[in-house]
Amino acid sequence: MSDPHELKVLNPATEEVVATVPAATAEDVDAAVARAARAQTKWAALPPVDRARQLRRFADTVDAHVEELARLEVREAGHTVGNARWEAANARDLLLYAAGGAERLLGKQIPAPGGWDVTFHEPLGVVGVIAPWNFPMPIAAWGSFPALAAGNAVVLKPAETTPLTALRLAELALDAGLPEHLLQVLPGHGHTAGRALVDHPDVAKIVFTGSTRTGREVMERCARLVKPVTLELGGKSPNIVFADADLKSALDPFSFLDNSGQDCCARTRVLVQETVYDAARDFLADALAAVTVGDPADEKTQMGPLISRQQLDRVRSYVPEAAPALRGSAPDGPGFWFPPTVLTGERPDSAAAREEIFGPVAVLLPFTDEEDAIRLANDTPYGLSGSIWTRDIGRALRVSQAVRAGNLSVNSHSSVRYWTPFGGFKQSGLGRELGPEALTAFTETKNVFISTEA
Repeated sequence: MSDPHELKVLNPATEEVVATVPAATAEDVDAAVARAARAQTKWAALPPVDRARQLRRFADTVDAHVEELARLEVREAGHTVGNARWEAANARDLLLYAAGGAERLLGKQIPAPGGWDVTFHEPLGVVGVIAPWNFPMPIAAWGSFPALAAGNAVVLKPAETTPLTALRLAELALDAGLPEHLLQVLPGHGHTAGRALVDHPDVAKIVFTGSTRTGREVMERCARLVKPVTLELGGKSPNIVFADADLKSALDPFSFLDNSGQDCCARTRVLVQETVYDAARDFLADALAAVTVGDPADEKTQMGPLISRQQLDRVRSYVPEAAPALRGSAPDGPGFWFPPTVLTGERPDSAAAREEIFGPVAVLLPFTDEEDAIRLANDTPYGLSGSIWTRDIGRALRVSQAVRAGNLSVNSHSSVRYWTPFGGFKQSGLGRELGPEALTAFTETKNVFISTEA
């Protein structure tokens, strides 16, 4: 039975305890929010150029510790070291991008009879960020760094299983000279620290990334205080492969195996035009067999373990041993290992084809024509991401407009760039993170009319 007063951080590849961290209480959250509110008042009063300069120093400090942060992520999250380096670098790059935004948070001058009308973007105050375990560093950064650049303070609650990189980032912020209490990290359980952060009357906004079920609860609780939310929730993203596509690129298994499939943008519904279905199945069988699964600290490893025993059991529940499938291999012994898998006998309405598994498991489904592909792609409660593979640019544009998802790529599997907006349709969430308008999501627009009449 877990101790409510502490969090044990396990290495998912070995099941060894790598750290024990105190779990924040509701009282800790209350004290942190009070400290953050005081720090925010002074931070918001700084000229934007000074905020930007301090955030750039923070970015330089993160840059000097990219390898340390990456190795910490390997130990607590089981990410391959190459992926972990990308995550730390992404946090650094977003800091630089957000710092530039602090100096460009522009209002408008609106023509009005009898005077001048101007708008200002003013910070909200204290922002609560609740980050997930699948990408602990970048997603914590997506919510926190634009909020800081816009003049807010941040109280960040990382996931119970992955608090270490968030804690280290907060230490680096202080080392870089950011004001004390401006960025605070409170590891804790969702039902105590997370709920206290959501319910706190002095927290002006919540940014939550996690399951759709928990996202609904967060939204309901914020509604009681008319508190704005940004929700990045689940996904069951399609990979639509037309017969004229480059199959080798379109069927890259890491479109659904990256981070062991623990990615809400993973292309876990592989929709292939029926005329190339057999070729696609044969290609994927060979591709899965070639994936190197093992020690995430090894530079040669391509896929690591799942995050926890609970997640391993969840993934297993979708893949009966007798299910028709293409399978790779995974280590035996300690660690939360599951082999790369593509289910080939699923109906489009099965649980595995419609629900977010969050593991290295995809389903392979045939379609007949463009209309059928769009129907299958939209036949899910989610709408986060997806790919469209075709050499026909007209078809690519038609399908892109028809698929109900917030982030689509044509002849690419990329979903996230810190300089473009990210967010979902339907039950994949509300609001957008990243991109040119990221900072405005952490501001209120104030309109001021100035009469020029005598």
